[in-house]
Amino acid sequence: MERGKMAELESLETAAEHERILREIESTDTACIGPTLRSVYDGEEHGRFMEKLEARIRNHDREIEKMCNFHYQGFVDSITELLKVRGEAQKLKNQVTDTNRKLQNEGKELIIAMEELKQCRLQQRNISATVDKLTLCLPVLEMYSKLREQMKSKRHYPALKTLEHLEHTYLPQVSHYRFCKIMVDNIPKLREEIKEVSMSDLKDFLESIRKHSDKIGETAMKQDCRYNQWKIIAKIFFSLLLSPNIKAQQQRNLDNIVSQHPRISGGKKSKKEVCASSDLEVKTTSPMSEQDSGILDVEDEDEDEEVPGAQDLVDFSPVYRCLHIYSVLGARETFENYYRKQRRKQARLVLQPPSNMHETLDGYRKYFNQIVGFFVVEDHILHTTQGLVNRAYIDELWEMALSKTIAALRTHSSYCSDPSLVLDLKNLIVLFADTLQGYGFPVNQLFDMLLEIQDQYSETLLKKWTGVFRNILDSDNYSPIPVTNEEMYKKIVGQFPFQDAELEKQPFPKKFPFSEFVPKVYNQIKEFIYACLKFSEDLHLSSTEVDDMIRKSTNLLLTRTLSNCLQNVIKRKNVGLTELVQIIINTTHLEKSCKFLEEFITNITNVLPETVHTTKLYGTTTFKDARHAAEEEIYTNLNQKIDQFLQLADYDWMAMEPGSKASDYLVDLIGFLRSTFAVFTHLPGKVAQTACMSACKHLSTSLMQLLLEAEVRQLTLGALQQFNLDVEECEQFARSGPVPGFQGDTLQLAFIDLRQLLDLFIQWDWSTYLADYGQPTCKYLRVNPTTALVLLEKMRDTSRKNNVFAQFRKNERDKQKLIDTVAKQLRSLINSHHS
Repeated sequence: MERGKMAELESLETAAEHERILREIESTDTACIGPTLRSVYDGEEHGRFMEKLEARIRNHDREIEKMCNFHYQGFVDSITELLKVRGEAQKLKNQVTDTNRKLQNEGKELIIAMEELKQCRLQQRNISATVDKLTLCLPVLEMYSKLREQMKSKRHYPALKTLEHLEHTYLPQVSHYRFCKIMVDNIPKLREEIKEVSMSDLKDFLESIRKHSDKIGETAMKQDCRYNQWKIIAKIFFSLLLSPNIKAQQQRNLDNIVSQHPRISGGKKSKKEVCASSDLEVKTTSPMSEQDSGILDVEDEDEDEEVPGAQDLVDFSPVYRCLHIYSVLGARETFENYYRKQRRKQARLVLQPPSNMHETLDGYRKYFNQIVGFFVVEDHILHTTQGLVNRAYIDELWEMALSKTIAALRTHSSYCSDPSLVLDLKNLIVLFADTLQGYGFPVNQLFDMLLEIQDQYSETLLKKWTGVFRNILDSDNYSPIPVTNEEMYKKIVGQFPFQDAELEKQPFPKKFPFSEFVPKVYNQIKEFIYACLKFSEDLHLSSTEVDDMIRKSTNLLLTRTLSNCLQNVIKRKNVGLTELVQIIINTTHLEKSCKFLEEFITNITNVLPETVHTTKLYGTTTFKDARHAAEEEIYTNLNQKIDQFLQLADYDWMAMEPGSKASDYLVDLIGFLRSTFAVFTHLPGKVAQTACMSACKHLSTSLMQLLLEAEVRQLTLGALQQFNLDVEECEQFARSGPVPGFQGDTLQLAFIDLRQLLDLFIQWDWSTYLADYGQPTCKYLRVNPTTALVLLEKMRDTSRKNNVFAQFRKNERDKQKLIDTVAKQLRSLINSHHS
């Protein structure tokens, strides 16, 4: 049973597989049926599959037979209808043939009439063509007659236009006639004649342009100058509104400009206006206009009249005519090359500066006018002709001109030593650059070069102000400025920022603490700043750059120029202590005024000092250095005066008894010091104290050297006591407080070395000195053993000389032994100290 079920299942599976293969064969493309058939032959039941396939074929045949039987009647009906249509078509063909035969018979008369009409039309066309030819020939003859008349009257440009119309418009229409061939033969000769005449006019134009370039450039720069003046007036006006602290100076500038130019009008045309005002199409001109030189005569106009445009001075018609003539003649390239070559030569001549150009401003002005005139002409040619010059050609010329101009300016400006000339040159260069920039030429290199000239301008200013400061310092009386009334007081305060409540309360007459050179120097520093500001105008610099430039130049003025002038005054041989004291007072007030200079610069540049990278003024350092130099000079002069008094010292070193008072020279010296230090009242406390202490120390040192010098080989106790009186006089001077501010006996300590040395010898207190030597509490701590030994040797030699015959006296022998013992101990101390 199981085997039977399995066989049945296999049979069902095989039948299903064969059914699937049959469906695949029916639905698959014939080219792809191979794999399907292969699967049949791979199996074992292909016999049964063939049976299935034949059964399927029989089924399809039965279906095809059913379908044919269904559509057979329709096919028969269609054949019947087609046979009927064939008969009708034959009837229609017969009718058409009959109609055509009738039409041909009736149209023979019409064809004959049409042939006759055709002949009439042909004759009419021939007559019309003859009239047209005659009509064409008559204008040719008229144009040729007109051409001969224009050539005869030397109106070459209209003749060329007539020739162009004749050749290109009229002659081609009648070129086969014999008289036209004669005309054609004469055309090249006429063209050559027109070409030569137009070239002659161009040469005259180029020569005239070369001679009058400076006039053209002057006119162009004058237009730009008036435009810039309006800008300056506007700038100053707004500065007056924004910066009231500098109103007076800006108002003066505004008044100067307005007074010099009572009516500022006109202005430079923009490039678009120039191009719009130029007529690209050259009109027919008269015989006189064809022979002009290219420059129109323009009389000098009043200042009230508007300055004519640069193009108004030039008649460019020779160029336009020649260009058009050569273009018509097919030689435009030749004309362009000739024109550019000649203008390049003229450019090299224009760019060659005269050797003495640096001597006057007019030399520079003429040089710039010629360059501007040259490029104004070229710019006009560029914008009013098509291709005669191009931008590349203009740029090439400008690059050459720029390099040569900058080189010439660098060379010639280096000879300028007058700051006014350098400033005028800068203004002229700015006007030159702005004028050309208005015509589209890049001028950045010119402004870069102006920054180089600015350094030179600063140097010339510094040299000028060196003379100004020297004159101020040389002419100053180095005395406080006296004022007798309120007007004089306000005048000084208006010139220099000084405020002192105590001085204001004092009645007139009264004195300022500083001398006249303080307000003069302060005002000259401000004038220098104004001079620097003038150079920075119109350089297209930012406020920060202007501020930085002014501050750097002012720093050079302070640290180099003014500092050197002050140092020279301080180091002069004939300068006195009074002058030095006044210089210290003056520099102190100038140092305090530096903050007002900072504010002044801030007001005119509108750049706050707190801005990043803002340069600081070094005036404080300059005046401090000058003050320190003056202080050192005071110390040196005081010491020199002390040395001069000490040279008058005439001690009797062998005197047995002292005098009753101090030496006269020392009394005079102390009187001099008292009067000198009385002048130091207005000095800073430390300066007066340092000077006083320095003088006392120098006096003490000099007295010590006087006592110990080698020329004094012997001295007595009486001479030592007289010397002690002089030292006591010095100590009394120190105790009197010649300069306030010393604490206690500070000033007396300058003489402590002398005091202890003299006390040791006068009191003959050797036991105490030798016993306490080296201890911090020693009474004679400031006495050096070497110094004591030198002085002791001088006294021992005196004792030996005076007691040659008294050596047998016991007291003298004891004293001599004591001196020998002390000297021996002192040598021991010196040796132990060195070891």
